Amino acid sequence: MPSLKEDVSIGNLGSLQTLPDSFTWKFTAADSALPLSSSAVEESIPVIDLSDPDVITLIGNACKTWGAFQISNHGIPQKLLNDIESLSKTLFDIPSEKKLEATSSDKGVSGYGEPRIASFFERKMWSEGFTIADGSYRDHFLTLWPHDYTKYCGIIEEFKGKMENLASRLLSWILGSLGVTVDDIEWAQKLENSGSKVGRGAIRLNHYPVCPEPERAMGLAAHTDSTILTILHQSNTGGLQVFREETGWVTVEPVPGALVVNIGDLFHILSNGKIMSVVHRARVNQIRSRISIAYLWGGPAGDVEIRPIPKIVGPAESALYRPITWNEYLRIKYEVFDKAFDAIRAVNPTN
Repeated sequence: MPSLKEDVSIGNLGSLQTLPDSFTWKFTAADSALPLSSSAVEESIPVIDLSDPDVITLIGNACKTWGAFQISNHGIPQKLLNDIESLSKTLFDIPSEKKLEATSSDKGVSGYGEPRIASFFERKMWSEGFTIADGSYRDHFLTLWPHDYTKYCGIIEEFKGKMENLASRLLSWILGSLGVTVDDIEWAQKLENSGSKVGRGAIRLNHYPVCPEPERAMGLAAHTDSTILTILHQSNTGGLQVFREETGWVTVEPVPGALVVNIGDLFHILSNGKIMSVVHRARVNQIRSRISIAYLWGGPAGDVEIRPIPKIVGPAESALYRPITWNEYLRIKYEVFDKAFDAIRAVNPTN
């Protein structure tokens, strides 16, 4: 992780009256650096009611067209979403010096700090975050909230459980739109038979403070997620944008009670490229700060081999990607970033 002890602490961004040079981005016309409310594109990703009888078809179309969609009637209690948003606000309101005591280690993932993609960009991002990827977050919470530790840990555990179940339902529907099931993924079938979960989940709490010059700043740079899928709760302040070849950057306006679903790299590989992982980013504004909570539903154990699902490839086409373990893919992704798919393409594609 990049050092936090630089000219500006990420924990104090909201108090700055000018934009530091290290946070100033140079945008091209294609980047569409206009304020969010000035977007020339009126369309946005679909909003899908999960109680709709045609949910599989609707999700399949959204995945193939956008790689992202919003969902309503998802079964996550509004109180729980309010609670984890309140937890996030409370965390990011803690003085910077105290937050730095919960910084993630050089080798670890969990804890406070900059986005993990920060090392791929020359300029810094106008955001701070806290990642929960293992049980070590409890020690961090004890440091941050010695009196409310149990309450906040309970919110996280409830959120993880609900999101894990929702992610599993979504995976089933997305696979169904391609004519396959979880049983057609060898490693996933073994996990289910053993009573284990198909994917491993992590939570990322994000804070995008008020910015003095949002047209020259970036909250979170363009990237894809190294996951099966990601489920996002965003506060009422917009900022999330997804990229679509036909229209460029499109703002995902918050819909009360709805959650955003992004397709990740792992599902792109499993689908043999039939469904793209979506490129997305976050912009900031000059009026209100923004909170988002991402549930990143990842892959199997690190030594498990991942490949396109044979039934999807079929006899009429070739596998686009070579078999690769989850650990190897993550290593490649953090070496070449947006060139990861090129790096794992099959040299001599075979059925």
